[in-house]
Amino acid sequence: MIPTDYQSWHHCITVDCGITLSASYIQQRLTALNNLSDFRTQQFIRLYGKSHHQQVLGWFQQAQDSLSS
Repeated sequence: MIPTDYQSWHHCITVDCGITLSASYIQQRLTALNNLSDFRTQQFIRLYGKSHHQQVLGWFQQAQDSLSS
């Protein structure tokens, strides 16, 4: 199932996948997902579409912002 909102995405990343959303992990993902020349980013966009790519970028940004507050 592909998450459609921040809560579902956060649960998928942290619980289902067991990934800690640390500041360094979030920054690495933001950097990679913002690099449209990156092969894995291109694959992600091909598989899930530009709209979902933008959503995921937003969710990583939201996660980053939540660490700052």
